[in-house]
Amino acid sequence: MPSRTPHKLRLIFSTASSEEQAASIARKLVDERLAACVNIVGPIRSIYRWSEAIEDEREFLLIIKTRATLYIKVEKRIRELHSYEVAEVISSSIDRGSPPYVKWMLESTGPRRKD
Repeated sequence: MPSRTPHKLRLIFSTASSEEQAASIARKLVDERLAACVNIVGPIRSIYRWSEAIEDEREFLLIIKTRATLYIKVEKRIRELHSYEVAEVISSSIDRGSPPYVKWMLESTGPRRKD
């Protein structure tokens, strides 16, 4: 049975204008141990209002898996790295996960182990 993980883990969603920018953000988040994994999905089609105009753009979706306690750091880092004036950074709690995957996520976003 999957482990309950109340308030421990988060999925954070963001979008980028290019696959290269999405990959750059993903690599930095994983390298800095702010994310265990980042999936890049796309291209996707985004339709949204910006400056009173309806925009219809191709983007790449980042699905970021991390600890809930790292949300503020992840948001700050995305905003530093992102080219958009207003970067999308939204999150959702992960309610359950397989115990080995949850363990891996926590290890991947924790302090570096000294061997």
